[in-house]
Amino acid sequence: MDILRFATAGSVDDGKSTLIGRLLFDSKAIFEDQLEAVERTSRDRGTEYTDLSLLTDGLRAEREQGITIDVAYRYFATPRRKFIIADTPGHIQYTRNMVTGASTADLAIILIDARKGVLEQSRRHAFLTSLLRVPHLVLAVNKMDLVDYSHERFEEIREEFTAFASKLNVSDLTFIPISALNGDNVVSRSENMPWYLGTSLLHHLENVHIASDRNLTDVRFPVQYVIRPQRATDQAFHDYRGYAGQVAGGVLKPGDEVVHLPSGLTTRIASIDTFDGPVEEAFAPMSVTLRFEDDLDISRGDMIARPNNQPHVAQELEAMVCWMADGLKLAPRSKLTIKHTTRTARALVRDLHYRLDVNTLHRDEEATSL
Repeated sequence: MDILRFATAGSVDDGKSTLIGRLLFDSKAIFEDQLEAVERTSRDRGTEYTDLSLLTDGLRAEREQGITIDVAYRYFATPRRKFIIADTPGHIQYTRNMVTGASTADLAIILIDARKGVLEQSRRHAFLTSLLRVPHLVLAVNKMDLVDYSHERFEEIREEFTAFASKLNVSDLTFIPISALNGDNVVSRSENMPWYLGTSLLHHLENVHIASDRNLTDVRFPVQYVIRPQRATDQAFHDYRGYAGQVAGGVLKPGDEVVHLPSGLTTRIASIDTFDGPVEEAFAPMSVTLRFEDDLDISRGDMIARPNNQPHVAQELEAMVCWMADGLKLAPRSKLTIKHTTRTARALVRDLHYRLDVNTLHRDEEATSL
């Protein structure tokens, strides 16, 4: 089964943690003792219902205030797919945590309170997901039970957000009306919204196509570790030399000709090994060990590519930066350490072209720092 990483985003009290709790609960992905603890805490607070948001809000400050502060990661699976969830906070001062959670996501769910509509923080998070190149976006209009499951209200929000999303780089946008508290359209279709002809949220998560989002053309294999068991008692591993890492792009097969960078020497793949044994091909994001026909001097941080499709080599690059530091500014002449595959490199900021206002999408070309 493949793995779908998705993040929840949106404004304060839109129901992100409750939605994830409902997904875990309805998909039978929580243990009995976890549910008992949540029920007990809900009773102690005098809540008339089981507060499923407590399944993700684990910090004491989060439970006391009923908000999400840190990114909470949760894992569950269905017969069709495995999931890694990043529950991100909605408060503006924790926007950096939302960037962290969405940076590795295949899909983002932006929740909208059906009563409040599209808020400034909703727009901010939608823009950040497009900036981070999250390929799939779901707008979940939550708390439909509080607007009497109104079709008209859902269409108003859909039209407003569609107009805003037209300014963003969003390739796949889906709208789903839900009630996370009651479970409407979360795991199963809701009888309360017969006008909605789409699928439930979980069905969409199970079936959204993510294979084409990965680069299967440009072979890029950054070496993470050199494996040399050198077992004198085991002839099979006495001369074993493998290069472990995660395939970042392309497809690799035994017999393929590859080039080692930075040396530029070429060789062929002798075998591709995994924990479960050899495989006939490897593609992103598989973690594998490559063995080559020739003994080359390869170390951590080196790159394996195709001889006729090598990465561009340069000392200067342009980047859109999400600057998260409070006390330190990013300005020309700032010195940085950047992570380049499995190694790090020193860098110097030469120019700052503009600063982007995430609220208005305005480019301030007079800005001197971030």
